[in-house]
Amino acid sequence: MNICMVGVGYVGLVTGACFAEFGINVVCVDKVQEKIDMLKQGKVPIYEPGLEEMVAKNAREGRLSFTTDLEEGIKQALVVFIAVGTPQGNDGAADLKYVEQVAKSIGQTMTEYKVVVTKSTVPVGTGQKVAAIIKANQKTPVDFDVVSNPEFLREGSAIEDFMRPNRVVVGTGSERAQAVMRDLYAPLYLIETPFVLTNVETAEMIKYASNAFLATKISFINEMANICEKVGADVNQVAKGMGLDRRIGPKFLHAGPGYGGSCFPKDTEAIAHIAKDCEYRFRIVEAVIEVNRSQRERMADKIAQALGGRTDGKVVACLGLTFKPNTDDMRESPSLVILPAIMKQGATVRAYDPAGMAEAMETMPALVACDNAYHAAEGADCLVIMTEWNQFRNLDWARLKEVMRGEVVVDLRNVYPPERVRQAGFTYISVGRP
Repeated sequence: MNICMVGVGYVGLVTGACFAEFGINVVCVDKVQEKIDMLKQGKVPIYEPGLEEMVAKNAREGRLSFTTDLEEGIKQALVVFIAVGTPQGNDGAADLKYVEQVAKSIGQTMTEYKVVVTKSTVPVGTGQKVAAIIKANQKTPVDFDVVSNPEFLREGSAIEDFMRPNRVVVGTGSERAQAVMRDLYAPLYLIETPFVLTNVETAEMIKYASNAFLATKISFINEMANICEKVGADVNQVAKGMGLDRRIGPKFLHAGPGYGGSCFPKDTEAIAHIAKDCEYRFRIVEAVIEVNRSQRERMADKIAQALGGRTDGKVVACLGLTFKPNTDDMRESPSLVILPAIMKQGATVRAYDPAGMAEAMETMPALVACDNAYHAAEGADCLVIMTEWNQFRNLDWARLKEVMRGEVVVDLRNVYPPERVRQAGFTYISVGRP
């Protein structure tokens, strides 16, 4: 089977490479020539563990290719995936201009039956809109089906999430399209992956509902952390006690500076906007969004308070900049709010991130870029753990004591047991713990 993946951003590239690993012929299309040239040279434009090796292997074996020619990709494919960006508009709604452009091109190009699959996260009703655009742009009437097949890939573990998913959601009203999608995902039937077969609208809603609920868990535990600080409770133990209840589960109950990335901020805003379009207020999600915004401000205040209430003239070492470990993604990272806030008060920030330095320096050029954690800590009054990369989990506290000017540690991810850091001679402050 031949498929065309339109868009080689995070979702499109991972999905295309993984389908090629399944033995399917995949043509990935993107209009950015530099990105295609890089991929043809075996280089991957994003940081994702294992992806570069998978891309190189499948390209070498002839199952994965890259082009800027959308017409070429569509003509050879039975299945065309739309995996382009759906950026957040000024009103919070998802901007579908790139999806609509691809749908128009599919209609103009197709000469035989196609299954058109929306992989991008799109509002409910987008499937109908895509179908209407394709039909309106066909030169001669040709049968096709539109399918919603939302992605649930976590940055940093995306390949594992594709190869061993919790579920696969397929939304379509066509038995023919459903059969094609079953063939595509046939290897997952061997490991008994649950399949949710539903209509297009329900599939579109499942993605938003999932992300909104996970974001809600994060904002909930951050609110609990703020209360724990006031009453002397330990949010880590609270989360453990909650998570052992199988109805709740332990995932996403980690207090910190709030959620970020490409999905949760955008998708919570989008589902709230969808509700407003239906003349309904999604009050829980609106509160989740507000809590997330205020949590970042609280973290900036926490750093300032740790330094005596003011950061002017102080040097702050920041370990980690990306919104989570094992990715170079800076989109909506808490660091983009917290660090500018303390720099505005006069602090100098020396920063190190294993993968996100280049992008961070573009958005925050006032940062002092450092080579490693200990370089960042040189002359610092305060050390901030912003992102829980594994290399920050076993820091040499004696060495840090030597290179730092001050002895304040603000752990925004609760990576360390407080006693361990305090015994090393530091003033240790975390989130939601006494």
